[in-house]
Amino acid sequence: MNRRAPFADRMNDALALLAGKHTLRCPVIGCGLRIRIRAVTPDEAARLTALANDHTRHEPKR
Repeated sequence: MNRRAPFADRMNDALALLAGKHTLRCPVIGCGLRIRIRAVTPDEAARLTALANDHTRHEPKR
């Protein structure tokens, strides 16, 4: 798995925030899921946040 350093990920998130996007991440260590949202309804933001926080809904199939 070719993961960038956490610092580079944080910098990319900061740049996205400056562009008006919000980054949602999975809280599971090692999971690379990132969802960037911009100009979505509150209901859609809640749905995407729930998806990002529930690792069982997006974990890789084995």
